[in-house]
Amino acid sequence: MALTIGQVADAADVNIQTIRYYERRGLFPTPRRTPAGYRLYADDAVARLRFIKHAQELGFSLREIQELLGLRVRHGAACDAGERKTRQKIEVVQQRIRDLQRMRRTLDRLAAACTARRPTDDCPILEVLEDHDDISH
Repeated sequence: MALTIGQVADAADVNIQTIRYYERRGLFPTPRRTPAGYRLYADDAVARLRFIKHAQELGFSLREIQELLGLRVRHGAACDAGERKTRQKIEVVQQRIRDLQRMRRTLDRLAAACTARRPTDDCPILEVLEDHDDISH
């Protein structure tokens, strides 16, 4: 059964423009068209969109997702390429966590240095933000 772009969008909980964008980026196959020009999608279109959404939720970029989709269609291929991509993403996430923890420590220090009764021209937070070399120290 063929699905219209609206049916696919509703079923996958995405915007129609998102589907068109994915088509332009090569993440989504170009659908066949009716004589009136309406897009008609195969039954697996919703599953493909969900795959893309789940991969995005895990932090994969559209380029990375395109590579993962390529692995998906190579039947019998070893899973090591997918594992490698996932381990690379784990490293990126771990670095981001370290960066966020550093930001948190800096914000905690800034908040602790501030007393509400000080005038803004003597606010340590504003001073540090103006001279951002001191922020991460």
